Amino acid sequence: MKENEALDKEVVLHDALLAALTSRDDTAICQIVEDTYPIDLGIVMEQFSDEEILYLCGQLKDEKVAEILEHAEENLQIRLMRILDNNRIISLLHFMSKDNIVDILGDMPVNSRKEIVKLMKFGERKIIQDLLGYAEDTAGGIMTTEYISVKQDLTVSQALQKIKEIGPKTEEINTIFVLNNVKQLVGTVALRDMLLAQDTTKLSEIMQDNVIAVEPEADQEEVAMLVSKYDLHVIPVVSKRRGLLGIITVDDIIDVIVEEHTEDMLRLGGVSKEENIDSSLMDSVRMRLPWLVINLLTAFLAAFTVSMFESTISRVVALAVAMPIVAGMGGNAGTQTLAIVVRSIALGEVKWGNNKRLVLKEIFLGVINGAATGAITGVLIYFMFGNVYLGWIIFAAMICNLVIAGFFGFLVPLILKAMHADPAVASSIFITTATDVFGFFIFLGFANVFIQYLL
Repeated sequence: MKENEALDKEVVLHDALLAALTSRDDTAICQIVEDTYPIDLGIVMEQFSDEEILYLCGQLKDEKVAEILEHAEENLQIRLMRILDNNRIISLLHFMSKDNIVDILGDMPVNSRKEIVKLMKFGERKIIQDLLGYAEDTAGGIMTTEYISVKQDLTVSQALQKIKEIGPKTEEINTIFVLNNVKQLVGTVALRDMLLAQDTTKLSEIMQDNVIAVEPEADQEEVAMLVSKYDLHVIPVVSKRRGLLGIITVDDIIDVIVEEHTEDMLRLGGVSKEENIDSSLMDSVRMRLPWLVINLLTAFLAAFTVSMFESTISRVVALAVAMPIVAGMGGNAGTQTLAIVVRSIALGEVKWGNNKRLVLKEIFLGVINGAATGAITGVLIYFMFGNVYLGWIIFAAMICNLVIAGFFGFLVPLILKAMHADPAVASSIFITTATDVFGFFIFLGFANVFIQYLL
């Protein structure tokens, strides 16, 4: 119901804004924009032509267009940077935070990005170039330089005066970063604590000196875990000598969490994070086909396993009906374990050295779940084919394959992680292959051994 309401509002906004643009009703355009959140405007603007977007931006102040640009999806950001002239872009960037500027410039063609950076003032240009030097998925790539730092020997009164002067230009004001005389980060102090303290109190007396910080090369996923673990709303980025380089705010961390979650989900399905619903046909082929080819090769391995028991299957046709059940249940069980382990690795809850007890748990889980599902399957198979021995064989095969599924589902992502590979990328292929091959081999092997009871 809520999704339908949101879609209805989007349609109403689109129609109203499009009507105002078509009739060139500038008053109506400004009123609609004023009454609408920037993110909602960005969603609607994606459906407009370049000419309509240009006219809309022409009626709005730079600050409002900058808000829309910051909150828009990547596709609209790229379009805006392409159709607006460079001087207008420079004006917009004055109202945007440095980390968002870097994100947008990083998606632009190199030549266009260089032209924009050249037009910036020297101080801003130096900051942007430094931030662009960091990989986009690192702490340096998502940090902003808009923060408040003060020296530890200042009094609360002096620090508050400085905050009043530079606060409006910064992204974070609730946490003040305290530096020593050589500009090293030595602590933080909350604005609330400063307001409650005596004016003559020095910051060194009320600051928190146990600061959680990261270096600019730290992976953004590690930063997100620290923020979650210590319940932070901002985390500083420091050099090896504890010089304060920038900060990462919680809104950027939320974006990281969403991005990493989406990436893991897509990779579990063998899909690249670069692909979306609007990707071109050839881009989708390029990103999906390699994984399909790998899956095809592993399917041949499973087919080869089945071919080893061709004579057994030809003598007992019921085996052809039952064996996909064993392999399918193994694949499902392996995927369950894989999802839990990949998530635990991402959260830092499981590592290579602390897994013995957890492996045993997955093995016992495979025994219990295999026995339960195997019993149900065995009973149904008995009623279908009237052979109790086939029911017992599928019962035993189900237990064995679910144990294998739990074992591989747990260890494969850990092995890939130890090899510095993303455990979400190829784990599902290895696990599906293992459960198919072992499932077919165990089930058909049991059937071959007890063939005289199945005829």
